[in-house]
Amino acid sequence: MASKSRSSKITRREVLGGAAALAAITIVPGRVLGGPGKTAPSDKPNLGGVGIGGVGYWQIQQCAAAGFHVAALCDIDDVMAAKTWKKFPQARRYRDFREMLAKEGDKIDAVYCATPDHTHAIVSMAALKARKHVLTAKPLTRTIAEGRMLAEATTNAGVMTQMTASPASTESGCRACEMIWDGIVGDVTEVHIWSNRPLWPHGMARPKGSDPVPKTFDWDMWLGPAPKRPFVKRWPAGSLEMAQVKAGGHYPAVYHPWNFRGWIDLGTGALGDMGCHHWNIPRRALKLGHPTSVSASSTKMMGESWPLASIITYEFPAREKMPPVKVVWYDGGLTPPRPRELETGRKMPTSGIIYVGTRGVMMGAKGGLRLLPDSKMKSYTPPPKTLKRRGGIYGEWYQAVRGGAKPSEHWPDCAVPLTEMVLLGCLAVRTGEHLQWDGPNMKFTNSPAANKLLKPDYHNGWKL
Repeated sequence: MASKSRSSKITRREVLGGAAALAAITIVPGRVLGGPGKTAPSDKPNLGGVGIGGVGYWQIQQCAAAGFHVAALCDIDDVMAAKTWKKFPQARRYRDFREMLAKEGDKIDAVYCATPDHTHAIVSMAALKARKHVLTAKPLTRTIAEGRMLAEATTNAGVMTQMTASPASTESGCRACEMIWDGIVGDVTEVHIWSNRPLWPHGMARPKGSDPVPKTFDWDMWLGPAPKRPFVKRWPAGSLEMAQVKAGGHYPAVYHPWNFRGWIDLGTGALGDMGCHHWNIPRRALKLGHPTSVSASSTKMMGESWPLASIITYEFPAREKMPPVKVVWYDGGLTPPRPRELETGRKMPTSGIIYVGTRGVMMGAKGGLRLLPDSKMKSYTPPPKTLKRRGGIYGEWYQAVRGGAKPSEHWPDCAVPLTEMVLLGCLAVRTGEHLQWDGPNMKFTNSPAANKLLKPDYHNGWKL
């Protein structure tokens, strides 16, 4: 009787993870198994998606391609979400993620979150409390304290988590690590990272007036914990903001869709958008932990929005056998000085990374990492491939949910410290101070003002 009782309580998550595979063996018809060469619908982890009208439209398709069954979808904008509803007609539809989690219960095994930055932590924490595996878009959180809370909750929940940053576990990421560890440029003492972002308005003031909220859009739910403000649909013609929209080639919206990242209450600016992508490989290759300090210079701050351009400098202490290293970030069209090793006639890429070592220089972009000048790269014999190459964000997460190895962006191990590095730069921009960072104790030793910004200031009754 004890065995029968235990088998009746086996959860779907346990079966999919393999923990109860033997106890769950039974004979079922071929139509349930899916037929020869097909995956049984019951074998696919069921996924609930939150925020599926923007970048979520593409990313949730990647989740499905990796092996997930899209069982439920949630969005606050029916117009933006329409293409995703159509793509997955079998999925049950929701407007409020809390209702989705409550009603779906054990019918879903995992949650994908691609809401704006200011609601990442709230949605992700709710999913963790429901003991769901979670994949959240980068940056994982808008504040540093939120990230640390999610790391602890992930460990307590015993689930597999992932973030949509470009992984350091791919061929190009592993090759970069192996080349640096091979010592071809000696000890790396400086790193310069630059991005072509932003592609949306920055450096703006809140527009005057208000517009009616469309019936197809829940403005209050979209704002969530952010301070209340009137809904304004789009920037006026002839404004600097509209000029930025046209240059970026995206939506003329003031807040939604797409343009939330330029607002401090809602997004994390150009660094928050792209930093998790660009920082992931150097973080692994140089074994970066907590920086000791971070400082920034930028164009004029406008109070509620991120600046048009910034340069942010991090100082990291010696690590293992590696010397101290300075890492500098550039955005808004700013780039590092052109390396003298770069051949005449070769252009600097619009975004990329430069490693400056005691014996040479390497530069990386979409084409991969190479030594400068190119003649040096042609005569270089790369080291053996010693690192395991993995299949990318979505495949790694799928395999982890099925009981495999932890994904490379698992929150406590990677996504939280990676996001924290990015957010430290955001705080340096906001305060304009040379911040001294005590990472283990999560505090700045020289700035009470910056310390106040480590934790979220939630409004409208929301809490984590």
